[in-house]
Amino acid sequence: MKILKFGGTSVANPQNIKLVLDIVINKAKEEKLVVVVSAFSKVTDMLQLASQKAAAGDESFKDILAEIEKKHLDALKEFIPVSEQSSLLSHIKRIVNHLETLLDGCFLLGELSARTSDTILSFGELLSSYIISEALKQNLKNSGYKDSREVIKTDHHFGKAIVNFEVSNQLIADFFASNENQVVVMPGFIAASIDGINTTLGRGGSDYTAAIIAGAVNASDLEIWTDVNGMFTANPKIVKQAQPIAFISYQEAMELSHFGAKVLYPPTIQPVLRKNIPIHIKNTFEPEAEGTYISNQEMAHTNPVKGISHIDNITLITLEGPGMIGVTGSSKRLFEVLSHESINVIFITQASSEHSICIGILNSDSDIAEEAINKVFEIEILQNKIDPCIVEKNLCIIALVGENMKNHQGLSGRMFSTLGKNNVNIRAIAQGASERNISAVINERDVKKALNTLHENFFEENTKQLNLFVMGVGNVGEKFIEQIHQQKKFLKDNLKINLRVIALSNSRKMYFDEDGIALKEWQFLLETGEPADKEKFISNVKELNLRNSIFVDITANESVSKTYEHYLKRNIAVVTCNKIACASEYDNYKKLKKLSRQFNAPFLFETNVGAGLPIIDTVKNLIASGDKVNKIQAVLSGSLNFIFNNFDENNTFHDVVKEAGVQGFTEPDPKIDLSGIDVARKILILIRESGYKMEIDQIANESFMPAECLETTSNEAFFESLVKHASHFETIYKEALSKESRLKYVAQFENGKANVGLRFIPKDHPFYNLEGKDNIVLFFTDRYVDQPLLIKGAGAGAAVTASGIFADVIRIGNV
Repeated sequence: MKILKFGGTSVANPQNIKLVLDIVINKAKEEKLVVVVSAFSKVTDMLQLASQKAAAGDESFKDILAEIEKKHLDALKEFIPVSEQSSLLSHIKRIVNHLETLLDGCFLLGELSARTSDTILSFGELLSSYIISEALKQNLKNSGYKDSREVIKTDHHFGKAIVNFEVSNQLIADFFASNENQVVVMPGFIAASIDGINTTLGRGGSDYTAAIIAGAVNASDLEIWTDVNGMFTANPKIVKQAQPIAFISYQEAMELSHFGAKVLYPPTIQPVLRKNIPIHIKNTFEPEAEGTYISNQEMAHTNPVKGISHIDNITLITLEGPGMIGVTGSSKRLFEVLSHESINVIFITQASSEHSICIGILNSDSDIAEEAINKVFEIEILQNKIDPCIVEKNLCIIALVGENMKNHQGLSGRMFSTLGKNNVNIRAIAQGASERNISAVINERDVKKALNTLHENFFEENTKQLNLFVMGVGNVGEKFIEQIHQQKKFLKDNLKINLRVIALSNSRKMYFDEDGIALKEWQFLLETGEPADKEKFISNVKELNLRNSIFVDITANESVSKTYEHYLKRNIAVVTCNKIACASEYDNYKKLKKLSRQFNAPFLFETNVGAGLPIIDTVKNLIASGDKVNKIQAVLSGSLNFIFNNFDENNTFHDVVKEAGVQGFTEPDPKIDLSGIDVARKILILIRESGYKMEIDQIANESFMPAECLETTSNEAFFESLVKHASHFETIYKEALSKESRLKYVAQFENGKANVGLRFIPKDHPFYNLEGKDNIVLFFTDRYVDQPLLIKGAGAGAAVTASGIFADVIRIGNV
């Protein structure tokens, strides 16, 4: 005999019930079946709400009752021919009339006892099982019905009655020994006491009903039919990459169900575990799917972790004080008072010093628990031997579960390291002696991040998902997004990095998509977004709280650079080509670096100097290896190098600067490049990365530009001033020709002093043949004395700058 249980979603409506009937009829061809059904979807909640409203004197309970009646009458009419409906509809109405009488009683008395509540809640299963039984008879004449209350006997613990297995097993066995029907339909969830009073087995108790019957008749197996493809490695609503678990042990299933895997009601396993009856979790809507097979069968050891689960709405209560050390009975008193208040303890951990004990309970029990604990330890609290209990609400328990975890070292370290890297603070830890479960208490706002991070680490072939929040989508930003779109598949296949752009923003609009923006149509999507707002952008990033989050700043905006600390403090990495932050006050620069270390949030700015060239990275490696930078000479502006390489007797200075802007070599405001401030910022960053303290105003900026040009307030006025002062620039050019030199804008640092300015470079100098928009840097160090370390290459342009930003993002992915 096989036991089939169908949950509420499987019998939610006539369409779903037809699927159930097909499954039952097909399986009945092979062997005898017992079909246990839940109430129609949401009906138990409706019954609970109606009873509460009635007890509160709210007549709207009648509207809910009418809705319940209609729902069941409509379902019956769907399956039963009109000629046979009369008596069956009358039966449904009699059941509903009985229910109405009970609700009227609650309304008149103004109260709802636990006993009455159980009776009212039982109507959901009574109605659904009756309708499904009658519908089944239309296709399978040799089918019958049995009221579970007649064979499952319990105590009077209403709401979650305790089964009397000795009596129940005998009654069930006796009934099926004489029953000849091929299929018997039974209501789940409901039972009765020995003296015939209605009881229930707890929410989710239909699974338990099926397991009780399976154990009593020694069924071949128990099938739990639901709306998902079995138990998953994590909650698929939170972790999109979660996968069904094909095989799992009873103990592992018990742990996962205890920790919130709602596919299976925790007590279900006990009755079948004793008899070694396998449980098969199947999907009513995909009956061909493999599902999850639960047994004690030895399985090949692959991943030691079978699943990651969690329990929401947890409160942590800590009792501590010197009066607990060496005092016997403290724990007994604590758990005894909780037991008296019927408070279930979900999590326990105790310091080895006996100075404190910590328990996890549901938020809903926290106020009662706090009052009861403080009362029982009142004397010790008054004597300052024990502190009043500390209550922390709105927490969550996450757990790694796996039977084979005990045979693998380092799993707990890997778990906590993974959480730590994503700034998930752990409030308490517990691990049973069986090593089948490692649990941690965290803030509930971090649940999504924690589950996804752990799942990625333990189940996704080490694929690391990076979530990017990009501000600035001009020339460089557009190239950056283009490069991500082009390389996305390569990164996932070869580097195991899954890049997702979650947000985009320009100066007008911003657009967020938690599942990742479709990069094929990012321009259109951005235009459909909300008005750009830096503060709201920050709050959205924080609220999403995604793992491996990276803020990418592709602007030259000072106010954006001032937001970095908000991201770093929330363990959000910052990648930027914006030089303003690292060239700001030295204390701010150091603060950002410190925050990066403190919160384990990378702060990368390789493109601040040399666009895509590995200049800053080279300096970091020199310093880390023990070398010392003594002197730096550099051409650090690709835009200025382009300008002076193309400025000659055939091209005016005005025209060359214009062309540099068209090709994307200059900043939107070309004065930033031509004033020398951009180069000053770059050499300042190199000086600081070399280990020296310096401020921007300590760098001598020897400007070659007329003051009138730099004082203009618009690009139009600026370019007009270049025409006006054309002779000034021609004079500089002619002087360079007369000296057989080339014009280069050079930055230099030596003996603690730095300067930037236009220089006449002779033919024998390494900078003389620097072409196009290239940059060059010479590092003179303790190790590179006679021949400096030289880095040379393209130092401007949207594509190379974007590639440098991209490289920083990949560095984070490879950490």
